Amino acid sequence: MKKKSTDTFNTGKREERKEEKKAKSVKAASTAREIRWDKLDNTAHLFPVIAGESMSNVYRISVTLTERIQPELLQQALDIVLPKFDGFNLRLRQGVFWYYFEENGKPAPKVKEETTFPCRYIHHNRNNSYMFRVTYYKYRINLEVFHVLTDGMGGINFLKELTYQYLRLVHPELKGEKGDALASSTSLNREDSFLKNYRRSSEKGYQTKKAYLVKGERLSPGEFGIMHGYMQIPGLKEVCHRYGVSINEYLVAVFTWSVYRECMHGMPCDKPVRVAVPVNLRPYFNSITTKNFFVMVSAEFHPVKEEYTFEEVLDSVKNSLKNQIHKENLEKLFSYNVSNEKIWIARAAPLFIKNIAMRLVYTKSALANTSTITNIGNITVEEEYKPYVEMFHSCLAMSKGQHIKGNICSYGSTLVFSFSYDLADPSIQRGFFRKIAEDGVHVEIESNGVNYE
Repeated sequence: MKKKSTDTFNTGKREERKEEKKAKSVKAASTAREIRWDKLDNTAHLFPVIAGESMSNVYRISVTLTERIQPELLQQALDIVLPKFDGFNLRLRQGVFWYYFEENGKPAPKVKEETTFPCRYIHHNRNNSYMFRVTYYKYRINLEVFHVLTDGMGGINFLKELTYQYLRLVHPELKGEKGDALASSTSLNREDSFLKNYRRSSEKGYQTKKAYLVKGERLSPGEFGIMHGYMQIPGLKEVCHRYGVSINEYLVAVFTWSVYRECMHGMPCDKPVRVAVPVNLRPYFNSITTKNFFVMVSAEFHPVKEEYTFEEVLDSVKNSLKNQIHKENLEKLFSYNVSNEKIWIARAAPLFIKNIAMRLVYTKSALANTSTITNIGNITVEEEYKPYVEMFHSCLAMSKGQHIKGNICSYGSTLVFSFSYDLADPSIQRGFFRKIAEDGVHVEIESNGVNYE
């Protein structure tokens, strides 16, 4: 009887300890913070599918300061800023039906001195699972972003705060009363503005017919050309006023003219020169999201006869852009894509099936454009940081069929048009800047030297 009583007592004690352990485990799980996850926006679904070494889908925005970069302080600045930005503190996961974002939480990626060409593919497993990198070179801070995270507006948002924090570490007097708080103009909004603003649609708005593609000898494998042309905005505005066009229309037309003269040699062609122009949708739909929120329109010129004047090319580009860049058409363009995403068959299809379909659609639409020129607009900084900021630059990686791209940004009274390319022959770039100079605008040119022997 005693033995039985002792066994019963010991068994009861063991059960009690198990219950205590279970209770502690449940309590720990309930108090632990859940790992945050987020959906990709409509545009972002494409980028993980098509990205790779030869087509990185990475863009760069950089800021040049008046003082040499101190790498240790730049790393400190990144460590401080990154946790404040949910939209950058992410890693990419692959589900059964879709890719999705998950909170990263690992230490910030290491800031490194730039030793390679821009816009290289970002290997997440070598970068603490992050989808961006920060490098520096002399006076310049480079932010390179995998497009799945955000577009150029979101990149500028992050780069400016990183720069402000860095300058506060270098110059503690800049902290003032605000300390290390983010600027009031900085958005942390993560709304999916595509979903919020779309209207049911079945009408395809983007081009799929093949365009003229620029071909020729390529740079050595891995090389990536960069060429910047600096212009003063007042002089550029004078020329544009004379032609009766906007700065954006003028620069896209000059690029089109250069392709027509340097590659087509002024001859008729059965395919048009078609330039994809990304349009920031935020001003049209009252959005401050830091996710992707843009659509592509196309400026088109089709030489079907002998010899066109620049004015004729300009009119063609101007009219095609004006006919597309208005709220109704922009809404139609992204609504078509969102509506396709919402079809139940598309939602139910496994991810590998979606990937095949998206690659096919992308290939068709990519070959419908000769090039891409994006204008990220005028970049401003907070008043107290202006003495330390000299200039901003931006550039795009190559994509299928497009071996030369253009990027426009401005700071203060200076606009910079940046070419990125992997073609050995710089004829298009020369023709582009020559035409602008002929129109009376002084241009200063700078390059990374890949075309020099």
